[in-house]
Amino acid sequence: MASELQVTIDATDPHVQADWWAEALGWQVEPQDEALIRRMVAAGHATEADTTTHRGRLVWAVGAAITSPDPGRPRVLFQRVPEAKTVKNRVHLDVHVGAERREAEVARLLGMGATELWRESQGPYVWATLADREGNEFCVA
Repeated sequence: MASELQVTIDATDPHVQADWWAEALGWQVEPQDEALIRRMVAAGHATEADTTTHRGRLVWAVGAAITSPDPGRPRVLFQRVPEAKTVKNRVHLDVHVGAERREAEVARLLGMGATELWRESQGPYVWATLADREGNEFCVA
């Protein structure tokens, strides 16, 4: 049986990060079952401290995930951690849009609050390195 891959990214505000990346990639934020969350709290399997309200809905505080509309792509989970990012990522996302769309995509992402860090090229490959709202580096190629 083949393994499934999930990419997990640490975040201080996982729900805001999930919203931002879902918009950036054209993906969907995975819905959370508010009724299930309420039942888990009522039954004592979770506490109110395990939950938060985001966009008017009760959600698990610890994280939020996004999924691609195209099957077979990995799920991306944003997981709450107490500390902010302090050093370069050891893993990062590459957003491939093609040379003809790269500048427009960089401009769109900058308009959404990303920060441009630097430009690079290697042989025929050219990319822009940006940072998301929490400083996580990613490339647009």
